[in-house]
Amino acid sequence: MSTTLSPKPKSSLDNPELRQWKAQLRDEAPAATPGLFSPEFWQETGAMTRRLFIQLQRRPSTLVAGVVQPVMWLILFGALFQNVPEGLFGESRNYGQFLGAGIIVFTAFGGALNAGLPVMFDREFGFLNRFLVAPLASRYSIVAASAIFIAAMSMVQTAAIIGLSAALGAGLPDPAGLALVVLIVLTLVLGVTALSLGLSFALPGHIELIAVIFVTNLPLLFSSTALVPLSFMPPWLQVVASLNPLSYAIEPIRYIYLHAGDWGLGSVVMHAPFAEVTLAAALGVLIGFCGLSLALIQPLLRRRIA
Repeated sequence: MSTTLSPKPKSSLDNPELRQWKAQLRDEAPAATPGLFSPEFWQETGAMTRRLFIQLQRRPSTLVAGVVQPVMWLILFGALFQNVPEGLFGESRNYGQFLGAGIIVFTAFGGALNAGLPVMFDREFGFLNRFLVAPLASRYSIVAASAIFIAAMSMVQTAAIIGLSAALGAGLPDPAGLALVVLIVLTLVLGVTALSLGLSFALPGHIELIAVIFVTNLPLLFSSTALVPLSFMPPWLQVVASLNPLSYAIEPIRYIYLHAGDWGLGSVVMHAPFAEVTLAAALGVLIGFCGLSLALIQPLLRRRIA
């Protein structure tokens, strides 16, 4: 008895039409989302930074007040102590020269401490939610734009204070010293800005953030070497001032002003109760403070915006 053998049906896995369809899907699949520090990230960061500068252009009083206030501090405090005996404030020729470094650092610190307010208002008015649902290359561009904006504002304020200090007789640092002053200010601003942005995501509203700013601002000023040297302070306050990050920004800038062209990384800039602090050590403390601030806010930012 003969039997007819029918051909075995072709497996669907070997179907050329199926292979062609899968290849077409691969070709039409969207590209991977660009990551951090990609060209798209910098484009988004630039656009968000421009948005902040447009807001500043519409409300220039913010910049004007940010420049006028430290200038008034420098003029009024300098005039208040202009008759003190020479040498009372260390090597400074006058109190204005001594005060200049403190005003530079405290102004940059105050601006950076306020960095979280625009983000907080975006949260409250719903703009931040629009950013978070947008197809961004990285949501960290929201944070980077705020940091760039605050750094630019701090540079404008620092330039105004340095110019006025020179006009009042405080002199100018040498070019290398001026570059180091900018580096010190930017490092401090980046660290404080990171903490402020972290608070803007952690706190429930702008009232709480403003309260933290008010409570933090003046105590950190008076517990630093901005207004008087360490030798003027009681022992317990000397210890507190020696632990204050602002002192590690103020003293190097002050030393650069007083020793223009005659400073080095091994120069002793502060006689703390526990050690002699060199310029290199002060820079190390500032960089460590900045790195610690960035590390502390990473988990919070990942939960809120990543």
